[in-house]
Amino acid sequence: MMRSPHCLAVVVRTPDGKIIVRQRKWISLAEKWRFWRWPFFRGILTLGESLHNGISALNFSASVQEQPGEALEKPSSLWLTMTVAVVMALGLFAALPHFLTWGVGWLAGSDNLTGGTSVVFHLVDGAIKLAIFVGYIWAISLLPEIRRVFQYHGAEHKGIYAYEKGLDLTIENARMQTRLHPRCGTAFLLVVLFTAIIFFTLTLPFLPPASDIALVNHLVLVLIKLVFLFPIAGLSYEVIKLAGKNPEQRFLRLAILPGLVMQRLTTQEPDEGQLEVSVASLRTVLAAEAAHAANPETEITTTQEQYESFAEFVERHKETD
Repeated sequence: MMRSPHCLAVVVRTPDGKIIVRQRKWISLAEKWRFWRWPFFRGILTLGESLHNGISALNFSASVQEQPGEALEKPSSLWLTMTVAVVMALGLFAALPHFLTWGVGWLAGSDNLTGGTSVVFHLVDGAIKLAIFVGYIWAISLLPEIRRVFQYHGAEHKGIYAYEKGLDLTIENARMQTRLHPRCGTAFLLVVLFTAIIFFTLTLPFLPPASDIALVNHLVLVLIKLVFLFPIAGLSYEVIKLAGKNPEQRFLRLAILPGLVMQRLTTQEPDEGQLEVSVASLRTVLAAEAAHAANPETEITTTQEQYESFAEFVERHKETD
């Protein structure tokens, strides 16, 4: 999946080796409401839109594997999947670490780990949160199907790097690039986690108790954490954006270093077929964006086109190079 300011393209390899290309016009909420373009707000929007587009692309890919000639997207299924994914993520990476920390404190008989009002509590909570996140990524990376997803993730980064360096979008040029990219969503998530740990450790211990009942206090703290994840995501996005523009700045390099290290798990070296899919998607979205720039009224098809091979795709799209 590749997205430009006004186009979204998804390219999928069918079970028999063909390439299906789907492109559509993309209109961000930032086009309708200007405040979504402001610093901090744009990070929140980027996170939400990336989640929506990513799940949509995965659903489309799955439907191609089941019915290559009749790949359709079901909006109701998409929104249900998104809702379940968000709830599970918030529960796994926000609520669970908090209550595990409370449980550890209760078993150990430690006041610092039971009240939720100490610096130690939130440092332990943060450590558990990071352990769950890294452990989860490592565990799913062992699954063959997820490993292929991570290979496509690496192919995406390589194609984007070739484009950003001004190279011709060929398989050879993409193959030579690194698969680690500072603006990756993995880096974004890790910066969010680290920022949240620092913020909550410095602020939550100073809040007065909400109730004399321990469970109520902890539920309130978890709710506060969930609410503040949105502005924290906005701040983290600005850090990632600055790091991408100023790679020479040591502080910014350090800020995104955990994300680059994590990408050694979430990206894998792609094969040639996966690089073909990545380059085809990038070529599609760039051609559509150029057409939109020349004439904003240009129609961008929403139906998929099928090609026997990557070579056929290139041959039929030479005029857009």
